[in-house]
Amino acid sequence: MDILFGKTAPMQAVRNKIERVAETDVPVLIQGESGTGKEICVQLLHSLSLRSRGSLVKVSCPAIPHSLLETELFGYEKGAFTGATSTKLGRVEQAHNGTLFLDEVGSLDLNVQAKLLQVLQDGTFVRVGGHESRSIATRLVSAANGDLRTQVENGTFRLDFLFRINAVTINLPPLRQRIADLPVLIDYFIEHYSRVFRHTPELLSKSAIRLMQSYHWPGNIRQLENLIRSYVLIGSEDALVAELIPEQPRSGITAEIDLSEPISLKNITRQATHDLERQIILKVLQANSWNRQKTAKWLQISYRSLLYKLSEAGMPEVPPRPLRTTTSKRTETMGVAASASTPRTRLY
Repeated sequence: MDILFGKTAPMQAVRNKIERVAETDVPVLIQGESGTGKEICVQLLHSLSLRSRGSLVKVSCPAIPHSLLETELFGYEKGAFTGATSTKLGRVEQAHNGTLFLDEVGSLDLNVQAKLLQVLQDGTFVRVGGHESRSIATRLVSAANGDLRTQVENGTFRLDFLFRINAVTINLPPLRQRIADLPVLIDYFIEHYSRVFRHTPELLSKSAIRLMQSYHWPGNIRQLENLIRSYVLIGSEDALVAELIPEQPRSGITAEIDLSEPISLKNITRQATHDLERQIILKVLQANSWNRQKTAKWLQISYRSLLYKLSEAGMPEVPPRPLRTTTSKRTETMGVAASASTPRTRLY
């Protein structure tokens, strides 16, 4: 499995940890924001484990209504309820000798948590409507994008279940904390989608790369992948840059404030002013077709000051390239290359 982890220390530590625990059967909890790559880590963990020949069974916990979750997980016996015309195996039983993956485990109902706790304790469970205790051998891997300890304090998550599922915890850093990996990830996705769409876009400009490096990436690697996919398909760097420029709220200046600890009014005000200034400069640049001399005059600042502000904020200093046209020759060339190359695994 060709999976790209980047070169930053946090992601290398993640990979090393996965490789160390893969051959054990201890439950693993993978934590990280949405889009950081939790599922691909689960796939790697399973492929390196002693249960790799068994099934990797995923349960997307929020996608299944609470009223159906118990039967989905543990199955049911014939006649257990109206409509149960035959016995059905649940996800837990399907994962026998394999890996059971509980995605967004924090949304599990407390009663279901109690039944899964029994599975983790002695490897047994009972189908809905059944009386016979059944044995199961599976490796449990859970993923969460929220703080489960906070849920324990709120009474929506069992403490004993949390202790059982996180024998080993792997924390995935958000993209903004591993920004040094960004150029490698961009190259990876451009190469991948160039094969998919059978044409190659122009290289991204240095100014566009700097803008991407200064962006906070709330959707993490999944957002980056979607952005690069659109760029390869459409070929407009202007459209890519526009996606990274936040719209100014109609109600005026806003700022994200963390009230979990004392705050510095001076620092918050400085950051809000910096963000607003960045948005204004980008809008005026666009309005003036990225003419920096004209933009400086419109903003009533010196040309040197504008260049300094552009550099300080990591913003584009030159206009993004407009929509390109792809020649049939290039398409044919890439088509040959695509057929000769080996597909690579998606990352997020």
